[in-house]
Amino acid sequence: MQSFFAALLLASAAPLFASCLDVAEGRARRDLEIGRASQGDVGVEIAEGLAAVRRLGDRELHLWASAPTLSIRLTTGASGGGTWNVRIENLLPDAELFAETKAGAPLAVTIADTPFPTERSFRLDLPANEEITLSLRAPDRALLTPWRFAVFADVQEAIDGVQDIYTKMNETPGIRFALISGDLTSQGTVEQLETFQREMKALAFPCYSTLGNHELGTRDDLYHEYFGRGNYTFDFRGVRFTLLDSASATLDPLVYTWLDGWLEGSRDRLHVVTMHIVPIDPVGSRNGSFASRVEADKLLAQLARGGVDLTFYGHIHSYYAFENAGIPAHITGGGGAIPERMDGIGRHFLTVDVIPPGVIEQVAIVRVD
Repeated sequence: MQSFFAALLLASAAPLFASCLDVAEGRARRDLEIGRASQGDVGVEIAEGLAAVRRLGDRELHLWASAPTLSIRLTTGASGGGTWNVRIENLLPDAELFAETKAGAPLAVTIADTPFPTERSFRLDLPANEEITLSLRAPDRALLTPWRFAVFADVQEAIDGVQDIYTKMNETPGIRFALISGDLTSQGTVEQLETFQREMKALAFPCYSTLGNHELGTRDDLYHEYFGRGNYTFDFRGVRFTLLDSASATLDPLVYTWLDGWLEGSRDRLHVVTMHIVPIDPVGSRNGSFASRVEADKLLAQLARGGVDLTFYGHIHSYYAFENAGIPAHITGGGGAIPERMDGIGRHFLTVDVIPPGVIEQVAIVRVD
């Protein structure tokens, strides 16, 4: 009888244990759907899911980009011939859009509108029943000369006052784009996500993001609708960038499989990995790291074996420079959230100077207050 009740208890608890263990599974599987949409016989697919499809319909395509370069396959079908408006947000100001048919015939692309430095609408006349390849390209995407990017995190309740950071970023010379490693908002509501995207339009360059635990406050699918994937990778000017969704203090097993491939494909270049919650908190006396030390060790060992050169984290509202598994690491949580400690650092972001093909020249802190 005792064994029967024990078995019954375990059976009733199993769904709870499974839900805890698979806390990030839904978001990882949702990543697989990002960048694909259809309406009738018209369809679009963005390679590697590197853009969120905000709208597809009435010969209009609206994207939010997660990388400097995009490859877009647009199938027009019988109903999709005619003049199209392709609107892309979060692009590099000097990015260009090219179009060609499946047979390789080029199509004319004209700029219809540029309301903000990182937003542009393109006009194209597309044939019906055709597979069109659209390529968004940065002119310097393959250059191996010195360049700079920025990193920040943890805006949270300062979402309405983040313009001072953006102003300082715009005044800082040479930033090509920024990474934000989570906690864009305080609760991840529709209103907050829309506000964050709207405020970002003040930036002179795009900002590529992953989500933090505060984006899970309402529904964990809203972030994907606005910003796209939480786990993804892209290459730019001799550097591979990988952003991971550690918002639940864990990575889903599916992500570890993707990460193996991303690491293997980056051994000939610098590799920068960014996520929200740090695997192992360098201070260690607070709840600021992965839920499982075993998993944290597993991830860091994987990054070290894969030759990762630099890691960035958020979540902790201060600045720390340290090493994890021998990899240089930086926590930058000064985007506006309540400071973690009175250390004089305050609101800040980081600039990272790169000398391709293999040197991170420096990581510098830029204070805003």
